[in-house]
Amino acid sequence: MSAEPVAAVVIGASAGAVQALSDILPRLPADYSLPIMVVVHVPTAPSGLTTLFAAKCAMAVVEPDDKEMIAPGSIYFAPPGYHLLVEPGGSIALSADEPVLYSRPSIDVLFESAADSFGPGLLGIVLTGANEDGARGAAAIEQRGGRVLVEDPATAYAATMPAAALARCSAARALSLDALSDYLIRAGSR
Repeated sequence: MSAEPVAAVVIGASAGAVQALSDILPRLPADYSLPIMVVVHVPTAPSGLTTLFAAKCAMAVVEPDDKEMIAPGSIYFAPPGYHLLVEPGGSIALSADEPVLYSRPSIDVLFESAADSFGPGLLGIVLTGANEDGARGAAAIEQRGGRVLVEDPATAYAATMPAAALARCSAARALSLDALSDYLIRAGSR
């Protein structure tokens, strides 16, 4: 794994995502120093994720606008029906391009664009899910020198997504949700 300090975090999840994210994100302090971009597979209707996590988290929780600049200490949830991408220069792009693995937003799309922008400073986390979205993106993070962590498939609500990421990333580590939270706190504490 990269020895470079973490500059940004991307998280992807699907089936069981709300519970897994509820075990991780509320533990992060209000002065957390890193931006976190999150893709959760949700239907195209309003997801309610920002409202739910804004009530639970000390960090700012937002559904970003297209071209919004990424700010440290904020959690960005991909809006339903849009891919969330990171552009060179540190802004967010929203795209209505075709679904990837039946998903829009797609974890692979976020992870690949963030890997291009942050390189070895990116930390990617693949949580519970029932398809393989995120595995190709996690491999892109690893290829550009970033770190990849996955929820332990043995304890995940749905093991397919973290198992697929582990299969594609030779340096990825599988951790419990508590250990993932501890890692994130250490990576972004001031």
